[in-house]
Amino acid sequence: MTVVKRNRLKDLLYLQEKMDTVFEDSLRDKEVIEPGQWVPSVDVLEDDASIILKAELPGVKKEDISLDVGSGVLTIRGEKRFEREKSRESYHIIERHYGTFKRSFSMPDMIDSDKIRAAYEKGVLEVVLPKLEVCLTRQIPIRKG
Repeated sequence: MTVVKRNRLKDLLYLQEKMDTVFEDSLRDKEVIEPGQWVPSVDVLEDDASIILKAELPGVKKEDISLDVGSGVLTIRGEKRFEREKSRESYHIIERHYGTFKRSFSMPDMIDSDKIRAAYEKGVLEVVLPKLEVCLTRQIPIRKG
């Protein structure tokens, strides 16, 4: 019989990592996902002039996407259709997501909703939310004496 020494610190760090993953996943998507729905992955970044949202929508046609803004909420919704190429296909595994999707984001007050623009290319929807000019930061020069 071989005796295996366990590294308790390593085990504890592994357990903490797993708990963090469970906790983060529970907070990520608060909306209930019904059968036939999926949730696209989204990156949100900010620069001095705008907030930029990038949503991965692989295989979704541009005409199957809608983008709405109202009451301080930006909503992306659409559908990725399951299309069979042959009538006699017999699938063994289907791992890709199909069906409807919807993501809603609260917009900060600093967004100029009249100037929001969007582009869709190579399966990525990019939404640019420009900041109000009043809210833009500017550099103030400091004079000597």
